[in-house]
Amino acid sequence: FIPMGDGVYAALTRSLKQKLLDLAAVAEVDKHGSKVPQIAAAWLDEILDGTELQAGADFRKAIERLRAAQATEPKLPKSLQADLRPYQEEGYQWAMRLAAAGMGGCLADDMGLGKTLQALAVMLERAKGGATLVIAPTSVCGNWLAESLRFAPSLSARIYSEAGDSEREALVAQAGPQDVLIVSYTLLQLAQERFAGRQWHTVVADEAQAIKNATAKRSQAVFDLPADFRLALSGTPVENRLAELWSIMRFVNPGLLGTIGRFNERFAGPIERNRDREAQHVLKRLIGPFVMRRTKGQVLQDLPARTELILSVTPEAAEAAHYEALRRQALTDVSVLNDKLSGAQAGQARFNILAQLTKLRRAACDPRLTSPEFAIAGAKVQAFAELAAELTANGHKTLVFSQFVDFLQILRAPLDAAGISYQYLDGATPAAERSKRVAAFQAGEGDLFLISLKAGGFGLNLTAADYVVITDPWWNPAAEDQAMGRAHRIGQLRPVTVYRLVSKGSIEERIIDLHHDKRALAESILAEGDASALPSTEDLVALIRGE
Repeated sequence: FIPMGDGVYAALTRSLKQKLLDLAAVAEVDKHGSKVPQIAAAWLDEILDGTELQAGADFRKAIERLRAAQATEPKLPKSLQADLRPYQEEGYQWAMRLAAAGMGGCLADDMGLGKTLQALAVMLERAKGGATLVIAPTSVCGNWLAESLRFAPSLSARIYSEAGDSEREALVAQAGPQDVLIVSYTLLQLAQERFAGRQWHTVVADEAQAIKNATAKRSQAVFDLPADFRLALSGTPVENRLAELWSIMRFVNPGLLGTIGRFNERFAGPIERNRDREAQHVLKRLIGPFVMRRTKGQVLQDLPARTELILSVTPEAAEAAHYEALRRQALTDVSVLNDKLSGAQAGQARFNILAQLTKLRRAACDPRLTSPEFAIAGAKVQAFAELAAELTANGHKTLVFSQFVDFLQILRAPLDAAGISYQYLDGATPAAERSKRVAAFQAGEGDLFLISLKAGGFGLNLTAADYVVITDPWWNPAAEDQAMGRAHRIGQLRPVTVYRLVSKGSIEERIIDLHHDKRALAESILAEGDASALPSTEDLVALIRGE
């Protein structure tokens, strides 16, 4: 009942009351009346259906464009070098329909379901219309370039950071059809005016939770980008607060959710404080057309049994310099040692070279493993902490493997700081305690299980986990297969995703190359008690050189 004055009340029907509440979800009220952003035209069309309405030409034009887009059946670009699974093709079509309607979207599929591939299909189809900008964390930029070359070779992809200072301005200004420019969030912020000074045909924000704080300069730089179509990719669009969702939607569809103050008043406050189911229902309906979310469980039948991904980690300057100094020292030590040893001592020479290689592997994990005086955590530890937090937030159980027990000890620190529960197992764990911890993990106690290679390579059944993180690539690919087999085995009802953390510019990249191109070499290096199976001294030294 609405008081009209003089003791008169107007009775609202349930239907009219709901329409007014829905209208209030997008309307901004001032002394001149109520204003609704154009992006909310579809919402208005739905809630005012059946209501007598006088609408202007702009509103009608927006609705006609939306209906025309919904009626289309976007075809996959013929130049895409991949076969999309049904749910991936559905994601592509959803994004293309939004683009045709002049709207943006957030692809929020679970980790490992191929968000990058779906986005590349969209980029490829839209490439002829103008330049594409991909914004991603620094560690992921290289992966975007590799995936572009692999699945969309007709695109001309470049990484902004790899261009010289004199070339960067032209790279941004002259990007056109078929061009894809990949930039980190950090460098975008530093060159905000340059990137915001032109129109982009397509902008893709990968790991869009990076802009969850709308007031941060990084987020403001992303918001300022003029674009015909915006696509956000994030497996965790809401990590802690609903304001994070507002920030992502502010990027893809500016104005849809109003100001942050009004959003907190309408939705965040009532939902987070009072568990207001009505507000939750309205918000879900409002953003529903612009967010596509599929979990592994929903598309299980379309997934391969095991998905393997490489997470490239870029070390900070100090860490990279530390590694390079060790590498050069290793080359010097190997050269001096070879000069001293005679032909009869060739076996000793190989042993010493392998020791140097192991030292470099440890430095690639974390500089403190080789130089305890190094005061800061390495990039891989930071990347692991972020990955562990994301997996845990999405309700996944994860096995974490390392060959180095002291590295596992280092990895425990960020988990303890974040309050993430875990089990731990290494060679020093007594047999009885070992069984107890395995049973506890299988029963749901702990989000992660940290395991050393020698302790956990065989004999463990850990099917409670659906993710495996290999923190340091091993010489022998078979050893990794054993680690993956702890989760990926009979009794596992869900697909398993494997992440390998690889330090960029280190020997770990050479090891990954060995897995693909020189499997026999990789296996022979780890062959126990068979020195004759080792490669030549020259081949081993080439690994240290980075060849």
